[in-house]
Amino acid sequence: MARSANQKLKCLYLLQYLLENTDEEHPATIPQMIEYLARHDISAERKSLYNDIDGLRQWGLDVEYRKAQDGGYYVASREFQLPELKLLVDAVQSSKFLSLRKSSNLIAKLEKLASRYEAQALRRQVYVTHRVKNMNESVYYNVDALHSAIAADSRITFRYFDWDLSGKKKYRHEGKRYKVSPWALLWDDENYYLVGYDAETKERRHYRVDKMEAIAQTGEERLGKELFSDFDPAEYSRKVFGMYGGEPQQVTLQFAASPANLPNIVFDRFGRDQLLIPIPEGGFTVTVEVVPSPQFFAWLTGLGASVRILAPQSVAQQFQGHLQAVLLAYQ
Repeated sequence: MARSANQKLKCLYLLQYLLENTDEEHPATIPQMIEYLARHDISAERKSLYNDIDGLRQWGLDVEYRKAQDGGYYVASREFQLPELKLLVDAVQSSKFLSLRKSSNLIAKLEKLASRYEAQALRRQVYVTHRVKNMNESVYYNVDALHSAIAADSRITFRYFDWDLSGKKKYRHEGKRYKVSPWALLWDDENYYLVGYDAETKERRHYRVDKMEAIAQTGEERLGKELFSDFDPAEYSRKVFGMYGGEPQQVTLQFAASPANLPNIVFDRFGRDQLLIPIPEGGFTVTVEVVPSPQFFAWLTGLGASVRILAPQSVAQQFQGHLQAVLLAYQ
């Protein structure tokens, strides 16, 4: 590019330099800016740079000047502060549904929102126990395709698969395409799920997004509006364990007096708005709305003798059957 053409880009190069190379701990001097611009065939003088910096301030860039022996100009505030970027990077690194490559790409983009010095603080490894990164990078694009279909009020078709013993895809319905009205995306137990309406069964159905393939909009208007007219994704997630389908029921649970963290476990699972009723012999009861399922029963089993189902009796009997089936497998 010719020198004269580059000269027109002086303010843009100056903006880039300040964003990438300065922060409160690393101000830049006018001579450093002149040297940087010269490397891009842009001539600059002190007075013109003062004017350019004033122009950037008027534009909205928060440029401060520190008077000191090692002082200079620096970007004082940004769209995201460093603690916020650290939170975002940690979330990306610990996310199971993102592949390692996609995580690295996203973190590299987040680093560009900080100075090069602050970016070094973002290059850290977050260790999360029992976390296995998804090897299926298509989930990233599946989420985008599903959001687009929901926004377009369009039904979708897709293929759905499981993994067989050899780690190969095994398509359900002999590879035939599912046809579903998509209504919401939920995040549950480290996985994305589509909550949709199945016109054949006239029910809500859940689909693991990372097991969906070849998603396509049909252009047909979605069905099942009556089931989703007052749909609250957060509330729904609290009722459904492991995204098992079914009708929610009111279930009353009785918890023992110990261990002392049992109230925390209830609040973490069902929300802080639950009413815990103390009982004279110690402990408490609580009535929650859940979908009785193997995952719900597994959660209860993990708490051992600290909890039991008081009502309804039908759910208590289902739980007994679940426990007996587990015991039978070891006899």
